[in-house]
Amino acid sequence: MPAPNDRKYSQTHEWFKADGNVVTIGITQFAADELTDITYVDLPAVGATITSGGQFGEVESVKATSETYSAISGVVKDVNPRLADEPELLNNAPFDEGWMIKVECADLSPLDKLMDGPAYDQMISEA
Repeated sequence: MPAPNDRKYSQTHEWFKADGNVVTIGITQFAADELTDITYVDLPAVGATITSGGQFGEVESVKATSETYSAISGVVKDVNPRLADEPELLNNAPFDEGWMIKVECADLSPLDKLMDGPAYDQMISEA
């Protein structure tokens, strides 16, 4: 399944979908498939500040624990409450119901440096 082209992608396999100055962040299907069965997700609290290039959470699976990174800076406005009881949403619907956090950003320009869907697909096909 190709990566949706309505969002941007980082080299560390997170996706970023802007709606005004709020950016929804999640992990890609490729990342979820590499981790296999996701068992736990650690996310920041609403009101926390995240920084571009900084870690904002962890995803644990039967295979490994992986950090998640943000390409933008801002304040966490929402956290997906379903992931606490249904971490497998990251495996089953990472681009939809498996979103992780929503961040209010003052500066969206870092998103311009990220890949679009076809560029991300190209990157993972070469991995």
